[in-house]
Amino acid sequence: MPKILIIEDEAAIRRVLKKIISEESETYHVDEAEDGLQGIEMIMNTDYDLVFCDIKMPKMDGEEVLEKAKKIKPEIPVVMISGHGDLETAVNTMRLGAFDYISKPPDLNRLLNTVRNALDKKELVVENKRLKKKVSKGYQMIGESEAVSHIKNIIEKVAATDARVLITGPNGTGKELVAHWLHEKSDRTKAAMIEVNCAAIPSELIESELFGHVKGSFTGANKDRAGKFEAANGGTIFLDEIGDMSLSAQAKVLRALQENSISRVGSDKDIKVDVRVIAATNKDLKEEISAGRFREDLYHRLAVILIKVPALNERREDIPLLVAFFSQKIAEEHGDAKKVFSDTAIKLLQAYDWTGNIRELRNVVERLIILGEKEVSENDVKLFASK
Repeated sequence: MPKILIIEDEAAIRRVLKKIISEESETYHVDEAEDGLQGIEMIMNTDYDLVFCDIKMPKMDGEEVLEKAKKIKPEIPVVMISGHGDLETAVNTMRLGAFDYISKPPDLNRLLNTVRNALDKKELVVENKRLKKKVSKGYQMIGESEAVSHIKNIIEKVAATDARVLITGPNGTGKELVAHWLHEKSDRTKAAMIEVNCAAIPSELIESELFGHVKGSFTGANKDRAGKFEAANGGTIFLDEIGDMSLSAQAKVLRALQENSISRVGSDKDIKVDVRVIAATNKDLKEEISAGRFREDLYHRLAVILIKVPALNERREDIPLLVAFFSQKIAEEHGDAKKVFSDTAIKLLQAYDWTGNIRELRNVVERLIILGEKEVSENDVKLFASK
């Protein structure tokens, strides 16, 4: 339930604002503060999703409240309201971090649009924080083979740039890992990396997922909603399995790359976005282009830097390092002591045909650790790792 705080010294205006906002949605919980001091105290003790704050108030004026609120909880959208149409004051409050500035008496539609947009922004900020926590230092590229060393070298060279990167390779090889490394080593690491699995989203919903939509643009669009490109603003968007994206969505992605702007489904309003695009696919996009399923102009926009992630069968010399790494991680996850793999067990694993690549290797290692003895032997591998 979104929590909204109204800081206003005039009781009549507080009541009007509360009535308008409460009637917009029964899910909104609206609190009131009669001056800036009380407002700051309430902000310190409650997690509000939106604050409305008058500018001219006794004890503490609105600009001071705004400054203190942004220091206490920087993510809260604060909308300033004033009966004095002072352009200089409006500009100053926006400079101090206000989400918007509304004059009294407020226009009903303008007020409600501001509420919806501010709550959308707060939702995006919370999602960004969640995703940033998810992007942990657990993303490591294990291996010393020539192929892996080449990938690491490319990442070191291009990570700090905004160059678009297209990552190719079979399923399970670690394309997502490469994308995370690129983001974490970039200047955008303080912002979110938003992941979109293009193959997992129905084609009729992919545009809404990427670019957002406005209320009423299609059945089920009950409110305005921001898309993944807006969520990734200032950071990185990772378009996984982009070869499965519909042609209509490809056209919109191409426009976003060309103009650094997007428009929500059902709207012709342009929204500027600053996003680095990393894409990945297990398909041969040149074959897809020939078959008319992928846009050639989009391919050239995405493939500024190409990184090919090899199959595990092409980097068997990395298997001992990968087994040791997975053994340590899995032991920590299960709260057990790390198990040792015998030399013969490792050699047998190196001889396997890994059709599922690194993902399959990890599953096999976990199975061997759970079912095997203290030392994983050649017999354990033959018994539990057969396919």
